[in-house]
Amino acid sequence: MRLIMDTIEFCEKHVPKWNTISISGYHIREAGSTAVQELAFTLADGFAYVEAAMARNLDIDAFAPRLSFFFNAHNDFFEEIAKYRAARRIWARSMKEKYGAKKPESWKLRFHTQTAGVSLQAQEPENNIVRVTLQALAAVLGGTQSLHTNSMDEALALPSEKAVTIALRTQQIIAQESGVAATADPLGGSYYVEWLTNKMEEEAEKYFKKIEELGGVIPAIRKNFFQNEIARSAYEYQRAVENKEQIIVGVNWQRSSCHEKIETLKIGEDIARKQIEKLQRLKRTRDNVKVEAALESVREIAKGTGNLLPSILEAVKTQASVGEIIDVLKDVFGKYEESTEF
Repeated sequence: MRLIMDTIEFCEKHVPKWNTISISGYHIREAGSTAVQELAFTLADGFAYVEAAMARNLDIDAFAPRLSFFFNAHNDFFEEIAKYRAARRIWARSMKEKYGAKKPESWKLRFHTQTAGVSLQAQEPENNIVRVTLQALAAVLGGTQSLHTNSMDEALALPSEKAVTIALRTQQIIAQESGVAATADPLGGSYYVEWLTNKMEEEAEKYFKKIEELGGVIPAIRKNFFQNEIARSAYEYQRAVENKEQIIVGVNWQRSSCHEKIETLKIGEDIARKQIEKLQRLKRTRDNVKVEAALESVREIAKGTGNLLPSILEAVKTQASVGEIIDVLKDVFGKYEESTEF
């Protein structure tokens, strides 16, 4: 939380206005959450950042336009569209009514979307092209500002050149040939999409209320509320798959007896060796006196209440590694461990 707040404060003073700070819900969904949980927990995080920034006396209309979100796109086509629509409505309403933002730019929920990695299957991997296409289309119809389409072979390895090209072409065909990007909110007014959007909002509000009862986002995390909710949903989903209540084509339904292999990317061990040698060479040739001084500055500021970003940037300029900077912060803040409290 502190690093996010330092980043918001630093960007407000030093970074051009078009740069944004992203709040991610992607990995909440990858861990097994439902669409409603992804929606509620991600926006709750966003609200926590807003409140912390305002507590530092930052003007909401100065920093809110910098905030953006990172959502997942999963398989249930209409549910995903409703999730994005509900997110935009909740965010706009909260910015105006709860936090008092006056500028329309502060009410807008900007978001990037990545198709679901967890939905990619190792069995019949070419089926993943269809899954990714539907997920990407849902994200576009839901109003995403940018998009990442996963490759069909990512359940097996890092993507091959062919798989990456197909993923790219999927985006390009949606953008250039489908016509769906010609209008904003093209499914607005659909009785089913509107009903589902309202339902998503209602379910998210229940989570917001529960989080508030627990004392806010950070106390809720410390009490394992988010973790337990996600774990329960992941278990229920997997059980539904194993019981064939949730159908996955080619995995638990219509499985092929012929398992055709596709060519996957193979990375040799020499790549890791070269990277290690490169890092070792850097550490030998850089000015390690300056590095140690910069890292000590990060440590001292971390112990106090000053903004960490300038000292971290100075450490980077001396060629301190990310790992070295993180080790200093871990020494001061400790390493997070989940509580066993339920």
